[in-house]
Amino acid sequence: MTQFLHRWFGRGWLSLGYLFLYIPIVVLVVFSFNSSRQDMVWSGFSLQWYAALLNDQEIISGFGLSLRIALLTACGSVVLGTFAAFVLDRYQRFKGRTLFTGMVSAPLVMPEVIIGLSLLLMLVSVQKMFGFPERGLVTIWLGHTLLGMAYATVVIQSRLQEMNKSLEEAAMDLGCRPFQVFFLVTLPNIKQALGSAWLLTFTLSLDDVVLSAFLSGPGSSTMPIVIFSRARLGLDPRVNAVAALTILVVSIGVIASSLYIARNERLRLKQIKG
Repeated sequence: MTQFLHRWFGRGWLSLGYLFLYIPIVVLVVFSFNSSRQDMVWSGFSLQWYAALLNDQEIISGFGLSLRIALLTACGSVVLGTFAAFVLDRYQRFKGRTLFTGMVSAPLVMPEVIIGLSLLLMLVSVQKMFGFPERGLVTIWLGHTLLGMAYATVVIQSRLQEMNKSLEEAAMDLGCRPFQVFFLVTLPNIKQALGSAWLLTFTLSLDDVVLSAFLSGPGSSTMPIVIFSRARLGLDPRVNAVAALTILVVSIGVIASSLYIARNERLRLKQIKG
């Protein structure tokens, strides 16, 4: 009886936690189809706010900029994070390792306000000296990549630590050079971690507000900045529509990646057993 009560007590708390997290998202999606401009006052089903997005150039431009930056950030973060993780895992001793580890991990614990302000001061100084870069896509991408690389390093390093290093040793015994071992053995074995790191950094970049606010310039407002600025002036139903579409795209991406990772895991276990 006691075990039964403990099990249902745990399930109840878990259910309450999920409800607390996901009910606001469900409410937002539902009211994106509300015909009224007033939130929490349902006056009928309508797609007018989705149609209004087609004529909202500010949101369309912001979404396009956010998407380009997120794609560049995810790719750059995975490349830099892979090299950083490989160095930290495979080379246990080298001069400056402690400093390198601290610098890679610093963005994880440093407030984004500090990171954004320090990058802004540095980039303003560089622009005064060389006339480049102007605040916009490039500067936002640099800031997002700095933050994303730290997250990618953690994800990829954890996979490298679990990887069977005898595979790399066997490849070298068979005559492969170090760069061949890296591209032909190491990368294929950590591709799931690379995909996870890519999705994580893509999402972090897509919804970042603080760094984007510091590093953006005139005419380079990302979608989160546009949404945040409109929310400060009053709730706009078009913002609900944008959020609902974003949730849809992210959900499809998460489901597709989960199915892909699960499929690869089943194939890997099948090969091991076979």
